[in-house]
Amino acid sequence: MNIVRSGAVYKNMKSSAFLKDYYRSKVLSLVSGNEVYGSSPPDIFIGRMGYPNVYIGPLVPPRTGDTSIMGSPERWVGKSIEEIVEFRSMLVRGMHRTNVKNADTGRIEEMVKELAISDKYELVRQEFSKRPDMRIRFDENSQPFGPSAVLKSMELEGGKVNKTVEKAYSDTDLAASGAMIELYSKGIEVSKIQKAVSAGALGIGRNRKLVPTRWSITAVDDTLSKNNLKGVKENDPLEEVLVYQNDALDNRWLIIMFPGSWEYELVEAWYPNTTWNRESGNIQIFSSYEPYKGRSKYAEIGGCYYAARLASSELLLKMEKQARVVILREAHSGYIMPVGVWNVREHVREALKKEPLHFGSERNAIDFIAKKMDIPINTWVENSTLLKLAVRQRRLAR
Repeated sequence: MNIVRSGAVYKNMKSSAFLKDYYRSKVLSLVSGNEVYGSSPPDIFIGRMGYPNVYIGPLVPPRTGDTSIMGSPERWVGKSIEEIVEFRSMLVRGMHRTNVKNADTGRIEEMVKELAISDKYELVRQEFSKRPDMRIRFDENSQPFGPSAVLKSMELEGGKVNKTVEKAYSDTDLAASGAMIELYSKGIEVSKIQKAVSAGALGIGRNRKLVPTRWSITAVDDTLSKNNLKGVKENDPLEEVLVYQNDALDNRWLIIMFPGSWEYELVEAWYPNTTWNRESGNIQIFSSYEPYKGRSKYAEIGGCYYAARLASSELLLKMEKQARVVILREAHSGYIMPVGVWNVREHVREALKKEPLHFGSERNAIDFIAKKMDIPINTWVENSTLLKLAVRQRRLAR
């Protein structure tokens, strides 16, 4: 990590504390007792504290009807942070303590699993031991949600199981990784696959267990992107440099694809008062890189690394090409709270749907990066393995 001095003054029109208090007051008026009845998107949450004995349960808003958007991050592109926090803060989390090995035992465990593989929002009644607390939870990996309370009882009404996911659930001889890849190939959304993994609905029967939500998200992104890369590495390299752009949630993205065999890097710059940089008055920069053969250790950046790798591998597989991919991200002061790694996956995907800029040389691409990003190009190069290589090739070409 390197620190960059910045003389700018960063101000937020709305702070994270303001948003939390505002939406907490809205939820407070809807959750008045020890019971919540509503339509789950469907969605679930598996905690990790105390592992292997964790809290599991549904996420249910105190309203009925079509709430499906609340549980589908693939549909959140174009939404503001305020909009995302508004509908996610309505999701009340029921908490049932269990061991992760109990995925196939217990009534609540079975209902949580049913929600995870459902295709349509289900009516859920949650009765709690006491009124839910009114805190809103935010995490850099998983999507935010609202109040929580220990479950006393739970009931499901209606709903519709996804037949494709149900088939994978019924195949107790298929490894979890194989099930993920099969569902993905059949067009099942990544977020749906992640919920099935988390609920212990996939894998060899005797090996199935509940997986904390934040772990399942990264496991799916990692597994799917590694499988994509098997195909990518069989293709010829790009013949030119391609640069894709996107701006969303006050994050600026550049995805640069250089000719060459597969290599990949994510470099993130966090401005003061953003998720990963609360205390410092300086811009903080983090990076993670992998060579052709991949990494042996978990990425320093965390789940965002694997989410962006999945999006990149999807496009290269479609193009039938391979490349050296570097993703630059500037998280500006408006990104006041984490909303989950879906933000990375879906906004990189969105960028890669756009028409790229074409450059005949690394030199021209580097010059464009210098103009597009706020942080000086020398700082990006200092923190990037792949940009250093591009600059070296640029100098040789002079």
